[in-house]
Amino acid sequence: MRRARITYPGAFHHGMNRGINGLDIFHGNQYKSLFLDTLAETSKKLKVKILAYCVMDNHYHLILENSSGKMSEFMKRLNGLYAMYYRKIEGGTGYVFQGRFKSTLIDRDSYLVQSILYLLQNPVRAGIVQDAAEYLWSSVKSYFSNCSDDIIEAEFVNELFGSKDEFRASLYESRINGLPVRSTRYGDILGSEDFFKSAIIRYDRRNRPTDQSDGSQRVDDRYFESVEKVIWEFEKQEGLKIDEINVTTHPGKHRRGDLLVMLKDKAGLTYKEISKFEIFGDIQLVSLRSMYRNVRKR
Repeated sequence: MRRARITYPGAFHHGMNRGINGLDIFHGNQYKSLFLDTLAETSKKLKVKILAYCVMDNHYHLILENSSGKMSEFMKRLNGLYAMYYRKIEGGTGYVFQGRFKSTLIDRDSYLVQSILYLLQNPVRAGIVQDAAEYLWSSVKSYFSNCSDDIIEAEFVNELFGSKDEFRASLYESRINGLPVRSTRYGDILGSEDFFKSAIIRYDRRNRPTDQSDGSQRVDDRYFESVEKVIWEFEKQEGLKIDEINVTTHPGKHRRGDLLVMLKDKAGLTYKEISKFEIFGDIQLVSLRSMYRNVRKR
């Protein structure tokens, strides 16, 4: 019996799959391009955001955000569509991919950055290129060019590294040969022990029937972004960091209210979770509920 993989809306994952029996199912530019077209189509349809990709001859790697909570459906559809296209061209019957896709849950902190670097350096470790930027079938050029990319969340990834220059320097100066992935009964985890414990709690809460009549949790739990992404979007929108907001002023209180609504509606946090942020630390839970209702009316 297959165990459900631990995930939740907004979780980051390293996903991959390979050709059955090591078969080169992405040999040649035609097949790699076909896979990327399928990736773009499936990502858009199921609202799963892609942070990085790398397509090799017999396997692919993705760093993704389970932004819609539909990661499993996304991976099944991606593999299924590509397998169908592949068989139409190549003919034959039978499986195209080596069984079920693999996924690793990633702690956002330094682990997410390291995972992206590890993925982009895959062609270098394989001896295909000496410089990661030379490989045509990864997302590496998307972060440093001015060309739009329909697949990659390039701006968000650059922000993770601080800037394009810092990202470029990390890519060339850091050589990552492996990641400290832990196997658990919930699946593979890349992160700290505290992250692992909080992920289990969040996973259980999302999958356990609850009484939501008090409004402390959202009824519609189908589409949440990660907390990190919501805060990044808020700070970009306002042009300042959340710890720079002066809540003693009217504009500051206005911004704090907008942040509350974004954390509640876009990240799906409960009032108790929101109260742990320093900017809301002096507000009681009942007041947060009132503030939320007032801002929504505004």
